[in-house]
Amino acid sequence: MIILKTPAEIEIMAQASRVVAEVLQILENAICPGISTEELDQLAEREIRARGALPAFKGYRNYPKTLCASVNEQVVHGIPSKRRLKEGDIVGLDLGAIVGGFYGDAAVTVPVGRVSDEAMRLIRITEEALYLGIEQAVVGNRISDISHAVQRHVEAAGYSVVTEFVGHGVGRQLHEEPQVPNYGKPGQGPRLQSGMVLAIEPMVNMGKSAVRILEDRWTAVTVDGSWSAHFEHTIAVQPSGPPRILSHRLQMAVQQ
Repeated sequence: MIILKTPAEIEIMAQASRVVAEVLQILENAICPGISTEELDQLAEREIRARGALPAFKGYRNYPKTLCASVNEQVVHGIPSKRRLKEGDIVGLDLGAIVGGFYGDAAVTVPVGRVSDEAMRLIRITEEALYLGIEQAVVGNRISDISHAVQRHVEAAGYSVVTEFVGHGVGRQLHEEPQVPNYGKPGQGPRLQSGMVLAIEPMVNMGKSAVRILEDRWTAVTVDGSWSAHFEHTIAVQPSGPPRILSHRLQMAVQQ
């Protein structure tokens, strides 16, 4: 069942999403060669709690950390550790927060120092795909119109979309209906209605789409070892016009 949110509930979700956006910006600014993903996790939890919010991921299905930090060939759900980031790495930061019983969820992929042109292109294409998907989140369209916009842009660039993981509805639960795949033909799936709140999140691989899960039962990596990028926003479908991006950030990684 798809749960439509009231304007008042969307305002609470905007607060949660704003916490996520602010903390992601702090993390992005902190990233440099030599910092560990564990240090980023500690910073994320401290900043979320300082804003009166709760970490959404910590303890979710026994996930042990506040932040998902996925480096290079890691696609999503990388568990922060003592691993130190190196010049030329890219790192996907996925973060959630709870305010007033409602969730906000967003992700960004960030370059570590100077990275290759190809790595920056992967980041750029993935973020562009996110916004092309968001453009389709209007009343009267269908879920797969979002999916198709993402897939078309990614594959035109010579990359592949991950099919094992999808975007999702979000609200009082971190994952609600409907699922929002990053692939598919247009004009299929539930019709979009005002009050739907969705987490749209392209995951894009330089190589083939196949992924596998490591022994930690969380970290997803590309089977072929190619690098992967991930961007995500929480958005609300509006009665008319374009959707409202609840997790909008003032500065995006690819604009540095």
